[in-house]
Amino acid sequence: MPVCIQKTLGPVDNGVDIYSFHIKSMVQSRYAMTVITSRVANLANESQELNFHVEIPKNAFISKFSMTIDGKIYDGVVKEKAEAQQQYDQAVQRGQSAGLVSAVGRTLEEFKTSVTVAAHSKVTFELTYEELLKRRLGQYELLIKAKPTQAVKDFKIRERQGIRFLDTRGKLVSNELAKVTRISQSDDEATVQFAPTKQQQEQCPGCETNGLDGDLLIVYDVNRPKSKGDFQVLKGYFVHYFAPTDLPRIPKNVVFIIDQSGSMHGIKIKQTREALLKILGDISEEDHFGLISFDDAIYKWKPNLVPATPGNLEAARAFVRKIVDRGGKNYINNAVLEGVRMLNNLAESQNTKDSISILILLTDGDPTSGVTNLDSIQANVKEAIGKRYSLYCLGFGFDVNYEFLEKMALQNLGVARRIYPDSDADLQLQGFYEEVATPLLLDVQLSYTGVSNLTQSNFTLLQCNKVHLVLIVDVFSAVVTCRLCLQKNNEVTYQDMSVKEENLLDIYIFEMYIQRLWAYLTVKQLLEKEYVYCSEKQALRKQALDLSVKYSFVTPLTSMVVTKPEGEDSQVLHKPKEGKPEHRGKFGAATLST
Repeated sequence: MPVCIQKTLGPVDNGVDIYSFHIKSMVQSRYAMTVITSRVANLANESQELNFHVEIPKNAFISKFSMTIDGKIYDGVVKEKAEAQQQYDQAVQRGQSAGLVSAVGRTLEEFKTSVTVAAHSKVTFELTYEELLKRRLGQYELLIKAKPTQAVKDFKIRERQGIRFLDTRGKLVSNELAKVTRISQSDDEATVQFAPTKQQQEQCPGCETNGLDGDLLIVYDVNRPKSKGDFQVLKGYFVHYFAPTDLPRIPKNVVFIIDQSGSMHGIKIKQTREALLKILGDISEEDHFGLISFDDAIYKWKPNLVPATPGNLEAARAFVRKIVDRGGKNYINNAVLEGVRMLNNLAESQNTKDSISILILLTDGDPTSGVTNLDSIQANVKEAIGKRYSLYCLGFGFDVNYEFLEKMALQNLGVARRIYPDSDADLQLQGFYEEVATPLLLDVQLSYTGVSNLTQSNFTLLQCNKVHLVLIVDVFSAVVTCRLCLQKNNEVTYQDMSVKEENLLDIYIFEMYIQRLWAYLTVKQLLEKEYVYCSEKQALRKQALDLSVKYSFVTPLTSMVVTKPEGEDSQVLHKPKEGKPEHRGKFGAATLST
């Protein structure tokens, strides 16, 4: 999928002209590789600093950055983070903009850098990033962010399975610019063209001076004719996409654990109420649920879980609307353990084999009463749950201890979600309950013959509308054999399938995309496993680090050193970490992680 964003406005008053700005993105079966190229001219009669400023998806890994000045290329080099840290710290102490990436909003990271260019000279900036598009609520989404003086020219998606539907959304394709968008589609390819003229750009609201400023969101899904999934094999690697459809949902037993301690004062508790009301509106009548609120004591709405009848849900909403911060301390440990006991009591009193039980914790992650040691809380919760239930954590506030919540969720078959301190908590949670709490299958196991270096292939829960990828390296033959082991409604079924390399994939885009996809997903999973397998942390880190360096991914374990012309300090590219404070230089850039 090539995406081109091209600047068409004239030079600005300070003598800087971004005379070309292109974004080219290739999507091969859900894996996107995007290259942003900006060509800038200094039209002034003296040297001056020229800037490069873009926003990229948080889920992406930067894999390349370079600057070309007077025909000489200055490449960034990915190194182990420790190797670059001293250089980074020295630059920060001098008050310089040493970091190039800072967290921006909910879904984007900001990349900024600059270089001094001689009078009447030019510089070319080029940034490459890679990401795996996640299937959420039945569709894939690719976000392209266009800053001022940029215009999207064309956009292409190519899928060997065939595209089921395609839609474009976002500020760039709304209002006056909507008529500029053209979409063409065939069985396995779709093209979105967006190429406003200079006059059209100047006429859009708010674009008169700075040009376009908005986003383009491409939303699509592929045809899924085979229940066994889609195989693609190429040069010793293969990928298996497994996303079953038209399966009945499994009833849920869910306990909501609500922090109302003093640290939740103000916007946090307000957002917590909004979040709960939104989730309660998504609960199905076949589910059971319970509510626990806590500060330095624990309060249960009902002694046990109750059916999600209209009457019970309305009573629960009335209870939630009255939740306020009580000014007390935070008793997270005992509150979560009480939620586990409620699920245990339900399992003892009735047959829950055909349902799934989960806990949803809403907090800022700041324990101040009872057990306050974070490692002890995580150990206690993990032991109590014992892999029987899933724990999902919703973290609120600027100061949320997100790392603590994320680790605790990952250790217990769940995920964490940060709720940003804006006024739209209900919108931030749009689809959350359906996405994470609607499992379709239990205990999915995928086994393959003649392969090694397998990524995750066992899934305790296969959740609604999610695609699970199983990627292999070192295929020893041209034929891959797979057996699916599925459990649904306590029935175990097996499905066998095999596929040959020569029948599978047209190598019409970039031949090594499967290998890079395998590396990308492996690094992501190794970083998550650090939280779950603490005794293997060093070994897992080393594996993730080695792959990050080999494939030039900027991850929490690596940094990219960006060299500049003689006389200018090098810079260090980091990846921001969710919920961590930032070190700010001239551009407000952040230290790194995910």
